[in-house]
Amino acid sequence: MIKKKVIIDCDPGVDDALAIMLALKSEELEVVGITITSGNVHGKKGAENALKILKELNRLDIPVYLGSCEPLKRELITAEDTHGCDGLGESFLPKVEEVFYKEGAIDFILETVKSQDVSVIALGPLTNIAMCLEKDAESIRCLRELVLMGGAFKSFGNCSQVAEFNFWVDPHGAEKVFKELNRKITMVGLDVTRQCILTPNYIEMIKQFKEPLGDFIVKITRFYVDFHWNQERTLGCVINDPLAVAYFINPQLCCGMEYYVDIVTEGKAIGMSLVDEGDFYRQKPNCLVLTQVDSKGFMEMFLTRIFPEHKKDILKVLNNIKYGLN
Repeated sequence: MIKKKVIIDCDPGVDDALAIMLALKSEELEVVGITITSGNVHGKKGAENALKILKELNRLDIPVYLGSCEPLKRELITAEDTHGCDGLGESFLPKVEEVFYKEGAIDFILETVKSQDVSVIALGPLTNIAMCLEKDAESIRCLRELVLMGGAFKSFGNCSQVAEFNFWVDPHGAEKVFKELNRKITMVGLDVTRQCILTPNYIEMIKQFKEPLGDFIVKITRFYVDFHWNQERTLGCVINDPLAVAYFINPQLCCGMEYYVDIVTEGKAIGMSLVDEGDFYRQKPNCLVLTQVDSKGFMEMFLTRIFPEHKKDILKVLNNIKYGLN
């Protein structure tokens, strides 16, 4: 099997942690590096969290690079209310001492996409990719494709009526990427990620596995589950970022249409992704906007890859849920 080389650009973050787990447990992918931006937490905290996740997976061989810690123009607003003050559900895992993150994510991305056939899966604000465009647009356009978690089309926002968090944190960065990248972009937005919920049934099943990685997932998602209940009366937690990884591995999990997408950078709708369904701009489409997802298929991939030795039990539980037995 020829592995797809990827850089994961993220802001860990509970669901970023789950996405990294899925990527590293998928034999189709070779993660050549993890780059960090500010978003869910400040970038320095996010870089330390990335190392904690890699340690849990025994993959400290993968380099972590810190990138831009501030949005292009806006003041940084983080989401510790959602992810906990440590960004990992207030699990307060010890700091990794064996290795350290490195500075220079922008240079790492640019050099990697020039020298290797590599794609980027972006799970946080698009600040680092925008900075790559500012520094060396020709080189960043060498990447194979950009799959990003961000935006919303017909779904409502999650930090304002119309804006998804990643675009809202750095709308100018997102705008720059959509206007200037000139490469294939896939938007894995709230229209599809909202249908991917780690429900109490799934969490209880993971607890029953009595696996260290399962205990880790239960620990970091507890705070996240409580937030979703208090915020919107959701039982369980929406796991946005893993869907971007799952789609990159298997595009059959989602479908959508190509549109021209622009980003609002000021006013009450700041961060809104304007999907030109009516072709008012008369612009060539710059993005595949995903609108439908096989949520059960996604959950099967997510759970069976992280816990392959429990595949039989997972499939039984998924089948029971399908028929209303769980």
